[in-house]
Amino acid sequence: MERVKGIGFVTEELDARGKVVCPGLIDLHVHLREPGQSGKETIATGTKAAARGGFTSLVCMPNTSPSIDNAGQVALVREKAARDAVVNVYVTGAITKGIAGEELAPIGSLKGAGVVAITDDGHCVQNNEVMRRALEYAKMFDLPIMDHCQDYALVTDGVMHEGYWSTVLGLRGWPAAGEDAIVARNILLAELTGAHVHCQHLGTAGSVRLLREAKSRGVPISGEACCHHFTLTDAAIAGSEKFWAADGKQIFGYQDGGYARPTWPAYDTNFKMNPPLRSAADREAILAALADGTLEILASDHAPHCDYEKEVEFDYAPFGITGLENELALALMQLYHAKRLSLNAVIEKYTAAPARLLRLKKGTLSPGADADITIFDPDREWVFERKDTASKSQNNPFYGWTLKGRATATVVAGKIVWQG
Repeated sequence: MERVKGIGFVTEELDARGKVVCPGLIDLHVHLREPGQSGKETIATGTKAAARGGFTSLVCMPNTSPSIDNAGQVALVREKAARDAVVNVYVTGAITKGIAGEELAPIGSLKGAGVVAITDDGHCVQNNEVMRRALEYAKMFDLPIMDHCQDYALVTDGVMHEGYWSTVLGLRGWPAAGEDAIVARNILLAELTGAHVHCQHLGTAGSVRLLREAKSRGVPISGEACCHHFTLTDAAIAGSEKFWAADGKQIFGYQDGGYARPTWPAYDTNFKMNPPLRSAADREAILAALADGTLEILASDHAPHCDYEKEVEFDYAPFGITGLENELALALMQLYHAKRLSLNAVIEKYTAAPARLLRLKKGTLSPGADADITIFDPDREWVFERKDTASKSQNNPFYGWTLKGRATATVVAGKIVWQG
């Protein structure tokens, strides 16, 4: 419902019969690329993609050019979002100046400018002393820290998961320990300082084991999972992945044989992401952690790149894929339709859980809440086509896939911003 000058209120009606009506979905891990990288994505195109995916709120990462490491950059992004965005955009600030991992950014000024968290996403603070002080300041200003968990000394120049397939393909391996070591570091520092650390896009069995144990002791730490990490494995880079539906309708997973996905060549750079696709055992561990609540939040890590950047040898392509338009379907397929989680539990990981972490007055339909609403059909089957994307970039491995579950309308502040 919106007010029209000289007329009063105009009511828009939506037919939601047979659909799910829930609080507006929140994605707390998105790269909108502005300022400085508008060839890949803009706030306008990224938020349109979000609306098509059913998301009413996004949290944008600070690894732009220049990075969002001062109050002026925060103001710039917020002003541009107020002008161009069709969904809510929340801003994160960098932990360190220039996301260089050496000198702390002015965390108090960033909080005053309106950031909802701090992170060096895309990079990881390697100096443990710097990270400790960042946590102490973050606690002082009541800001969560979100950390990209990557030990550079262990990962070195790895480009895919270190294992059988990296050996077969002759690509430099990225050991799971490169993630696990930083998750362990973050647990120790969260316990030491009492500050909350949120571990981004976890993908290894070791990480979720560490997280599960720490949470059982009351350590202020949390984690998220991205749909590509619990849908695909490193075998996809060899072109050998199988995605199937056991009865054609309900159960989605991996088996010998199957259907509902196109074939693709080996070394497809649309399967190159940071952190990388892991083994089948790691994938199962992530699914189990989502099911038991160890991983509380779902996100996309939407990371658009220009076609020419990805159309190079695997070693030289940038990490990252888009995800805003297909993540809800993949989450429903792997969690709800596969009977690992209830529908309510999946919705909570996209609504109440991220809102709770970031202290947002979102993720609820309680009286007085903002009228941010997502309407979706969990059983609708559709083919994800490249031509239908609203994102400026198309580096996505799921084009051509038959997906199940789709947003049908997205409402922000009582206004329909997308309907399909």
